[in-house]
Amino acid sequence: MNSTDDWRQRFGGAMMGSYSPPLAMLVRGQGAHVWDIDGKRYLDFLAGIAVNALGHAHPALVDAVSAQVATLAHVSNYFSTPPQLELAERLLRITGAGEGGRVFFCNSGTEGIEAAIKLARLNRGDGSRTRILSLVNSFHGRTTGSLALTGKAALREPFEPLLPGVEHIESTLEALEEAIDDTVAALVVEPIKGEAGVLDLPEGFLERARELTAQHGALLILDEIQTGVGRTGTWFAFQQYDFQPDALVLAKGIAGGVPIGALVTFGWASDLFTPGQHGSTFGGNPLATAAGNAVLGEIERAGLIGNAGRLGERLRTIVAEIGSPLITEIRGQGALIGLGLSAPVAADLAAAALRAGLIVNAPNPSSIRIAPPLIVGETELEEFRLLFTQALEALS
Repeated sequence: MNSTDDWRQRFGGAMMGSYSPPLAMLVRGQGAHVWDIDGKRYLDFLAGIAVNALGHAHPALVDAVSAQVATLAHVSNYFSTPPQLELAERLLRITGAGEGGRVFFCNSGTEGIEAAIKLARLNRGDGSRTRILSLVNSFHGRTTGSLALTGKAALREPFEPLLPGVEHIESTLEALEEAIDDTVAALVVEPIKGEAGVLDLPEGFLERARELTAQHGALLILDEIQTGVGRTGTWFAFQQYDFQPDALVLAKGIAGGVPIGALVTFGWASDLFTPGQHGSTFGGNPLATAAGNAVLGEIERAGLIGNAGRLGERLRTIVAEIGSPLITEIRGQGALIGLGLSAPVAADLAAAALRAGLIVNAPNPSSIRIAPPLIVGETELEEFRLLFTQALEALS
């Protein structure tokens, strides 16, 4: 496999047609950079879509995974292991769920959402709580359950009918007030809509959602798959507010690229599941949880949550200093940034960036998403300035 034509042909003949043709064949990474099969270097400011919190080939992750796979990689859910319990207790500490909280491990964010849907179904009350709410233009995954929650009709329609009882409401305080009553089992919300272009929720939305769900006995379930693990400048985006959710879905950055997801419950929601009601063969195995402990431990040790906040401030400053008329809005928090464009040319801009040696992406025609590794420093930020300027100039 030594040429672009060779691997593209092989990909088309071997891989399912559910993905668009890949942008490049990547063969190695180091820090905030990756290299393709032809030797070209790229500055990775997408980080595997907010997954590679420590960048690529970080020694803490390499050492932890190497040691664990040489010791005990998998044991099934009939047993527990030290890394599993350590990671569960760590998540209860950093989420603030504490002693009353519980953790369920799975393999991805989508699987975490599936667990959250079952949790919501267990919150039936007297049997009248049959509705699950999510937001228009949200994204929660592509399995049939998580897809039912996803507020993008174009993604759902080819697979309908999906899970009954799900309603998608607008991201407004008025819609919240109108929709939430005693028939609602749960409201599922992304604190920032990542796949919609890094869209912030209206001011006061999450606080009012917490008030209304508590008032009516509904679960407030936060999807922090993309916003969690320090990316927004706090461990989790909800920690910028003075409340706790009833459940939190996590994945992506937890283990730096090793597949893992989790559902963390708070307070009374921790008593809803009983033995046998949910499970996962691979979820929480020692290899994945050892990776999670290494990544979260390094984030704490190196102060990378604070760095995420500084990254966001510098990225905003750099984009403003570039001063392109194409960029009309800078959204998001910390190291999760969305750029609103004045024209629907995001795919062209992302392609121009790739040609220049910069990886960002276009989640929709008028938005660019930037989600660099949390380890990025001033050198990489100045490289971003140069490459992104080149991309903008090439497009104009």
